Amino acid sequence: MTRLNNVLGRLGDALRRHARLIRWLQWTLVTFYVLLLALPALLPLPDSQARMLDNLTLLAQFIFWGVWWPCVLLSMLLFGRLWCGLFCPEGALTEWISWRGLGRGTPRWIRWGGWPTLGFILTTVYGQLISVYDYAQAALLILGGSTVAAMLVGFLYGRGKRVWCRYLCPVSGVFGLLARLAPVHFKVDEQRWLENLSPRLPPPNCAPLLDIRRMLGARDCHACGRCSGQRGAVQLSARSPNSEILMVSCQRANPWDARLLLFGVIGLAMGAFQWTVSPWFISGKQALAGWLIERNIYWPLQADAPWWLLTHYPQVSDAFSWLDGLLILGYIFGSSLLIGGGLWLLLRAAVSALGHSSEVFARLALTLIPLGGVGLLLGLSSTSVKLLRYEGLVLAWVQPARASLLGAALVWSLWLGWQLIARHSANPVRRLTAFACLLLACAWVGYGWWLQFWGWS
Repeated sequence: MTRLNNVLGRLGDALRRHARLIRWLQWTLVTFYVLLLALPALLPLPDSQARMLDNLTLLAQFIFWGVWWPCVLLSMLLFGRLWCGLFCPEGALTEWISWRGLGRGTPRWIRWGGWPTLGFILTTVYGQLISVYDYAQAALLILGGSTVAAMLVGFLYGRGKRVWCRYLCPVSGVFGLLARLAPVHFKVDEQRWLENLSPRLPPPNCAPLLDIRRMLGARDCHACGRCSGQRGAVQLSARSPNSEILMVSCQRANPWDARLLLFGVIGLAMGAFQWTVSPWFISGKQALAGWLIERNIYWPLQADAPWWLLTHYPQVSDAFSWLDGLLILGYIFGSSLLIGGGLWLLLRAAVSALGHSSEVFARLALTLIPLGGVGLLLGLSSTSVKLLRYEGLVLAWVQPARASLLGAALVWSLWLGWQLIARHSANPVRRLTAFACLLLACAWVGYGWWLQFWGWS
């Protein structure tokens, strides 16, 4: 472990030394990102015979939703928020314009802890309404709109900072959750920092506005390496992937993390990935449509909404009616309440069995991060699999791989939960009762994914 940490420490120091090279890499990615977003939106929709290798729109769709975003999520689990610090186009742009902006102080309303959760919910739901995974115009509207908003916030607030990334980015909360499981992080020795050993490096510009000296874990750190070696107290180090959930007891759990995980990352995301394959959705739509026709109410069946409000591409026979939109909203939010609410009640029951407070509830909820993270990967991988099968690939290994990933995530979450439960009660009856509640919670999530990938297929 010491040898590994020495290698990682040198790698972290290299990130600090080669800041100019990293900036060049960031601008290269910004250029690629802009071209990949803008060009397909200007092209005509691909016909049914088009394929990725001869159609830029389909190729861009696969790169964005089939490769880019699944790899970003996977990188959070492996390397923490390295993507945010080194590669993210939005982060680079908001920091760049912040150096040239008004430099105002960050207002209190921006620092509200619920913005990442609200942003994730709104962008996820809106993306489903306009079919963001399927159409370049929709992707440009959501991703491009987010980038413009990031630059506007950067222009108004901070000086060379990433106020948007710290407080407002719709995926920062999700990234922070997944980064807790990363096996590497920038470890800070506060005692050594206070000793202030010479020689000192110039103070780093921490763009995400962290108090480096008191930084614990990888939740908010962008892993950019700018503080590596500072006062001899900051080093890129290996750790157990479980340490931030089980061992960082001195860091108060953020209640918004539990809300985002249960109702957003697990509940809402499952509904967003499921509705297109759910027989319940189809049955509900048919029943409601029949009810409306019997009463001569036809306007909800009209597919005349603009494309930026509901999917509307009649040239490829894809247009949502107002009824479609209402049912999509109902299904996604219903899934969030049903799945997330069920998890909330089961975890509350577990904490009650242990005889502990809401602080323990917030920590117990975090044991479901492996299950939530793998669920997101499985959901996004559905787009990858769909696009590759359109190209004629069989992909017989996909279902066994999904089962293996889901099973591993279930076991990991249960193991984390048992470790946490054991630390908060010595009574075997209380332990087993709490663990039974956690087991039901994991089974509840596993059943939802089983329906999508096996039960309804």
